[in-house]
Amino acid sequence: MKFYRRLTPFKAISFDLDDTLYSNFPIMMATDEKMVAYFASILPNYLSNSDHTTTVYDARFWMPFKKQALKNNPELIHDVAQMRVESYQLGMTSMGMSNALAREVAVKALKHFEIHRSDFVVPEHIHRLLSRLAQKWPLVAISNGNVNTNTIGINQYFTSVYHADSENKQKPFPDMFEKACKALNILPHELLHVGDCGRSDILGGILAGCQTAWVSSYDVGKPLSILPNIELSNVADLQRLL
Repeated sequence: MKFYRRLTPFKAISFDLDDTLYSNFPIMMATDEKMVAYFASILPNYLSNSDHTTTVYDARFWMPFKKQALKNNPELIHDVAQMRVESYQLGMTSMGMSNALAREVAVKALKHFEIHRSDFVVPEHIHRLLSRLAQKWPLVAISNGNVNTNTIGINQYFTSVYHADSENKQKPFPDMFEKACKALNILPHELLHVGDCGRSDILGGILAGCQTAWVSSYDVGKPLSILPNIELSNVADLQRLL
């Protein structure tokens, strides 16, 4: 644990989820593989054009449609689930599917994605950590992603869970930090936010007036542009604050 700024007394802790409490990269890689297989199995039932029989429906295939969806509606950047639906729909209409049918299939595909996206086991030491911390401070989750905390078995540790969506802008925007502090009835500086991304979590938390702890163990988040209060080589180091 490294201290960069003085850590003043705080009354609650907020956690980013992906790549803070667990490594998200292998989860997303496995999910992407399952989605490729899913589309390969269902789309031939809807498409009569033989040009698509050898198409691989991976991230590279969907990327142009994601860009088009964001061009059509830049606010989708804050709602990863809806952005996925719009991308799927655009991709399938480009292959000749009717707009109404493409929408129906896209919504079903999102549900399939969400099942696999939250199909993993959180390490036992994280359960122990959250359980111990929750005995001293209220905990909340603040995530730009859409993992289901109930499905992965950690929902019980949090008083509230916030996901970026059409009503909550993604970090580093302050929306979710502000809602968390209001729900907890605390001032922003009384919240310690823990996360891996130098932009979303650390810059976002600081701009919202919170104290911050940067988790550097997975080395996937954007680099720091401003120093946090503390750096944790492993999120379990938070136990030293008990």
